Amino acid sequence: MDLKGKVIAVTRPEERCGEAIKLIEKAGGKPYIAPTLQIHTPPTKTLKRLCENLKKFDWIIFTSPAAIKSIKKHCEKIPRPDCKIAVIGPKTQKELETLGLKADVIPSEYTAEGLLKALSSHDMKNKNVAIPRTLAARNVLPEGLKKMGANVYIAEAYKSTKPKNDRIQRLIEKILKEEIDAITFTSPLTVENLLTTRKDKKDNLIKKLSNGKIIVAAIGPITAAKLEEYGIKAITPKNYTIKDMLIKLFHELSED
Repeated sequence: MDLKGKVIAVTRPEERCGEAIKLIEKAGGKPYIAPTLQIHTPPTKTLKRLCENLKKFDWIIFTSPAAIKSIKKHCEKIPRPDCKIAVIGPKTQKELETLGLKADVIPSEYTAEGLLKALSSHDMKNKNVAIPRTLAARNVLPEGLKKMGANVYIAEAYKSTKPKNDRIQRLIEKILKEEIDAITFTSPLTVENLLTTRKDKKDNLIKKLSNGKIIVAAIGPITAAKLEEYGIKAITPKNYTIKDMLIKLFHELSED
């Protein structure tokens, strides 16, 4: 597949762009890296409490690699062998393996809803369940687990913030000038941070992303739904991974 130098903007945190860069370049495209999201892993009080009480939990659920990296950074111990672990998808599982652990549950659909469906076959009643994550995440997973009878503890494992550099500003200008051919989003926050950076250019920005000239790709339905709130339609892959999203995007670009 040859994208003939087409420019694809990548908005995910910079430390997570490696795979996208390789895939885009291999297909003949030009990656334009402009993170609209930055990840921080401070030692929060709730995370410290989780680290101190790991032995008390029956389940730990990881919904991103960042949460595992935070555990690795701040916890002296790792979950005990008899503690069951669920992860949201293969990328998180791969990060988990760096701790020498394997997940007991990986859903077929890499969303909170998918996790709940996979966990519904397990007895969660009165089980102590820890979810290290960002506090900006949706409440679908903890609320669903509580309905199953679980005791849920949420630890703030990382914070998602808007980068303080001017790369978002430059990305906005490129979109307005139609100097990119496609743009990818991997979470609702990557969308929200882009569209709320310049309120004076928000309407024009939305128009440029919804007129069909720039192809918009979302990693999954949750991110696509955030774009839809602004009237922006996005293509989404069948499997919610970076590779699958980009492959679908490459086919769309090839047909232009």
